[in-house]
Amino acid sequence: MKRGLLIFFLLLTIQWARADEGMWLPYLLGQQVYNDMVKKGLKLTKEQLYSINKASVKDAIIIFGGGCTGEIVSNQGLIFTNHHCGYDAIASASSVTHNYLKNGFYAQNMQQEIPAAKLSVQFLVKVEDVTKQVTDTLQDLTGQERVQAQQQVFAQIIAKATEGTGYEGRILPMFKGNQYLLFIYERYKDIRLVAAPPESVGKFGGDTDNWEWPRHTGDFSVFRVYADKNGKPAEYAASNVPLKPKYFLPISLKGVKENDYAMIFGYPGGTNRYETSFGVKLKEEVENPAIVSLRDIRLKFMFERMKKDPAIKLKLSSSYARIANYWKFFDGETKQLLKYKVLEEKQEHEATFEKWAQGKPAYQSVLKDYAQIYKEWSPYTKHRIYIHEGILGSPLAAFAASLQAVEKALTQSGTAPDAIRKSLEAADKARNAFLAEEDKPSDQKILAAICRRFYTDIPPAQHPIGFYDAVKAKFGNLDDDNTYRLWSAAIMNGTIIFKDEKWKEFMAHPDAVTLQTDPAFAFASNFTKNYAGKYLPLYNQFLLNNNDLDRIYLKGLMEMEPAKKWYPDANFSMRLSYGQVKSYSPRDGMDYDYVCTMKGVMEKYQPGDYEFDLPEKYIELYKKKDFGQYKDIKRNDLVVCFITTNDITGGNSGSPVLNGNGELIGLAFDGNYEALSHKIQFDQAYNRTICVDIRYVLWCIDKLGGASNIINELKIIK
Repeated sequence: MKRGLLIFFLLLTIQWARADEGMWLPYLLGQQVYNDMVKKGLKLTKEQLYSINKASVKDAIIIFGGGCTGEIVSNQGLIFTNHHCGYDAIASASSVTHNYLKNGFYAQNMQQEIPAAKLSVQFLVKVEDVTKQVTDTLQDLTGQERVQAQQQVFAQIIAKATEGTGYEGRILPMFKGNQYLLFIYERYKDIRLVAAPPESVGKFGGDTDNWEWPRHTGDFSVFRVYADKNGKPAEYAASNVPLKPKYFLPISLKGVKENDYAMIFGYPGGTNRYETSFGVKLKEEVENPAIVSLRDIRLKFMFERMKKDPAIKLKLSSSYARIANYWKFFDGETKQLLKYKVLEEKQEHEATFEKWAQGKPAYQSVLKDYAQIYKEWSPYTKHRIYIHEGILGSPLAAFAASLQAVEKALTQSGTAPDAIRKSLEAADKARNAFLAEEDKPSDQKILAAICRRFYTDIPPAQHPIGFYDAVKAKFGNLDDDNTYRLWSAAIMNGTIIFKDEKWKEFMAHPDAVTLQTDPAFAFASNFTKNYAGKYLPLYNQFLLNNNDLDRIYLKGLMEMEPAKKWYPDANFSMRLSYGQVKSYSPRDGMDYDYVCTMKGVMEKYQPGDYEFDLPEKYIELYKKKDFGQYKDIKRNDLVVCFITTNDITGGNSGSPVLNGNGELIGLAFDGNYEALSHKIQFDQAYNRTICVDIRYVLWCIDKLGGASNIINELKIIK
């Protein structure tokens, strides 16, 4: 390592840190951080945690799908992750007659495992610091010039690092672009579903309990990664064999107790802990309230349909779960940011920085520049959100908007016939996928509601020219809900997207006029083109300016506080966090235990309820107290979930929770409502990670599912 970089990382590892805050890079684990881990109970060496040359814990941690974490738990490539991470694959494998989402699925042997065609997993091969290579190229470039140069140098470095290997590479900026790391991955594409509990267990509590403690959710699913006979990645084939991993996690049945050491490996998706007060203010006042309000519309009309028809529920379940999860998050985040006065704290810190920056040309105008760019962009922030979460929140509008690629091919002079054909084929394939998931009755209501909401909430000067005048002329008063109901019905009934014969005719004889006059396309393109032409350039410039300022500001902060223990924001690179199993008291007169049990599941049980029903076999096993080897002796019950003080965020879903010996004790799956400001600021008093106890996972597989074959595959520590 270069001397300058060595000094930089030494500065990152001295003295100050709050509580268990920090998502640490395991390949750059500072000695003081490691010493603190040992003090709290870690028994493993640094090399046992992360090593390039020897098998280590990092070799058992995988990127699962596109945004979750998983872990290898057997020498035959068995994967544990969350139920909500495997949700799409479980739903895709299900049908009305074989509803694995509702009834669960447990393969009794490998032949019964179900291929998950859309899934892949990635193993981290190695990490390299490429800061000097990148910064030597970028020099003092800013704005779009810097972005373009960065893309070019990234591509060159990745191509050289992966040439002839079959590996994939990604370079991720750290500390807002003050450091760059190259991550090399190996991707496996033959992934098969092995087991999943019934949704009533895997999603017990539904949206009501989401982000809440105590939580009684069996949030797990089981998959397996397959390879060719040489252990290399391969597309699905019946001849493929289970992967022999470099390392897999042993599983402990010893349970947890207060203050036990807890360590989480995984891929946290994104935090913005070094956000300015300007960003926090915009989030509190505009962004989050708009997102919550628009998602509420979609969820309301989807749920109305889902609760009436099992087939509709199955069709919409994945989309509904995805929308609902962060609906509640954004609502809670705003409340916690306000409650703990994060904006005011940021402003105080910035005042300190401004005093320190006086007389330092590189930093003295940074905060004034921030104020200016936020002033220029803020009037259009809500418009942007209303496009992405509102207009494009309608599945029909989102698909119709995608047809602009076809419009471009048909109207752009000189477009080759082959290019037009490929564009049409892509659109036809996308339409089939859209129709398979579309529920017209709920979408029609969503269309009506979002169209009215845009009219009401977005300044008239930002409306697409002439659109609402045309709606008024044809359908009536723009302040009347019935106007929008009539309009959305006309969209649904008039578009060729739902008419097979009309669509086939268009595919056979495509012309721009037919597309442009289609009511669904006209609506979607009207709004998206209005945004893209007038406001997207402003947003892109805002991002460029903000990124440049972020890089300078954070560099200045690190110079101002050289003794602070700094860690980079989460960015879906492998991280390690550590903490303790710990109870907490969220408010006066209320004390939360660090575990919850099946007794609590039964107390919440409501027969026939959408969120709190249970399988009959589950109830029978509980009445018999048939907990097997998984029972918690102290409580004479089965522990379902426990909480720790670990620092995690989205992307950590499915992450292994390990004890001091590196043994699996649970799966992380949620945070607590009292600390939902964690993307912006870690709360050292109330932050808790909610984890499903591994003993409950194994009980569900063994006792509830009868899949002792899976249990026999594991290395269990008693």
